[in-house]
Formats: sequence, structure tokens, C-alpha cells
Amino acid sequence: AMAIVLPIVGTFFIVFSIIEDSGYLPRLAMLIDRIFKKIGLSGRAVIPMVLGFGCDTMATVVTRTQETARERLITTLLLALAIPCSAQLGVIFAILSANSAALLIWIAVMSLILLLVGYLAAKIIPGKRASFYIEIPPLRTPKPVNVLLKTYTRLKWYFIEVLPFFIGASVLLWLGDFTGIFNIVIGWLEPVVEFIGLPRETAVAFFYGFFRRDFGAAGLYDLHNAGILAGVPLLVAAVTLTLFVPCIAQFMVMIKERGLKTALSIGAFIFPFAFLVGFLLHRFLTLLRVTL
Repeated sequence: AMAIVLPIVGTFFIVFSIIEDSGYLPRLAMLIDRIFKKIGLSGRAVIPMVLGFGCDTMATVVTRTQETARERLITTLLLALAIPCSAQLGVIFAILSANSAALLIWIAVMSLILLLVGYLAAKIIPGKRASFYIEIPPLRTPKPVNVLLKTYTRLKWYFIEVLPFFIGASVLLWLGDFTGIFNIVIGWLEPVVEFIGLPRETAVAFFYGFFRRDFGAAGLYDLHNAGILAGVPLLVAAVTLTLFVPCIAQFMVMIKERGLKTALSIGAFIFPFAFLVGFLLHRFLTLLRVTL
């Protein structure tokens, strides 16, 4: 929370505050409204979506600002499924940036999943559609005082709201290692990762990714450096891990914001769906004899 996540999230908050204070966000919401309407959202959803690239946990809380319960539910689902947080995004970029084709495929697959799942969710989930009214302020030069104040407020929120979840996750990690329960669960995951064409060592990264998304991505980075993951399997692992169940902090906030039943339903959908996409992607690239 302090050494890995805070520097990345803090940098994101500074950039986000600059964009926000310039008056560009309302324009972005207006520009993206037509696309978002296709996935059951309004342009207003651009704020939690963009925040999700910083911290999905915070973005889930920000869904409170959306107009309808239907819109809040769809946004929560898409944040949990297809929006990588800044810590995870940074590590995935690090391991895929050496191969531009792999990085482009990862971006294309994640974008397609976001639009497809959002479109189907908009068709299936009942409820009132959100209207969209927004005032467009003038563009202006960001004021350093405003930027610093907004960044400070968000970092304060991070420490108050998110840090306890990271501490709780650390306690669970210690208990799981101490009791040996984690080794049993990892053993259950090994046949699943092998099914989608990955080495069994990848199961550790997926499992720890639930407790901390950056832990999972860092696990892939270590496997890549060790020569265990490369080429198509590395891309498949990156896609599957990005789609994999949200970290425990985000899951706890989902329970708090949407209720236990909804949070469990989202998790029950995402877990098999992530591995299904990984399996199909591996088969597709193998049939096309793609080498990365």
C-alpha cells in the first residue's frame, strides 16, 4: 500500500486533478456519451471509469455519483472485470511493452470485452436508463493550489478508506501462509491454469492477484524474468489476470456499495469468464500459428 501502490496512485491523482481542473472532463463525458449509451451508461460514467485506471476500489465508491441503480451496477461490473488499476497496468505494460504486437492484442481484447460485456449487461439488467445533462465550463489553465488540494483530498481518502483493506489483506496472506490453506487452494488452481495453456506456476500469481492486483501482475513479471512465461502464454496470462476476480479491497467495497448478493454474483461471473476468455484466446492464437 505504501511502497508499491501509493507512488503510482499518487502520480495518477496529480494527473487526474490537472485534467479535472482544466475543465476537460465534462467535454470528455460529452464526447463519450454516445458510445457509453450502447453499454447502458451515460457520459457521466467517464469519471469512475477513468478513476478506475488509478484505483478500482476508489472508483467503485465514486459510482455513488451516478444517477440510477442500473448504471451503478453496470459500472461496478465493468470496473471489476475490464479496468486494470494503475499498479496492475504498470506491471503489465512492463512485461508486454517489449513486444508491441502482444501489447496491441492485449489492448484490443480488453476493449472488446469491455464493450461486449457492457452491451450484454445493458440488454439484460433491468432498470431506468440514465439521462445525461452536463454543464460545459470554459477551458482554463489548472491552478497549482487547486491541483494540490484535490490530490491531497484523494490521498487522504486513500489512507482512510483503502489502507485498512490492504492491512486486512496482509493479515489474511499471513494467516493463509501460516496455516497452509493457500497451498491447498493454489493446488486447486493449477489444473485450471494448465487448461488454458499456462504453466502450473502461474496459479500462484492468479491466487495472490485476488488479494492484491499488483501482486498478481508482479508474479507474472517474475515468471517472465525466470523464462517460464513468454510469447503467447505470457499474453494469455496477462489477459486472464486482468479479467480475473477483483482484488479483495475492491470486493469488500463492492459488498459495501452494492450488497453481498450482488458482489458474489459479479465474482461468480468473472471467475469462469476470465478463464474462458484465456482459453479461447490461446486456442485462437495457436490455430493461427501466431508467435510473439
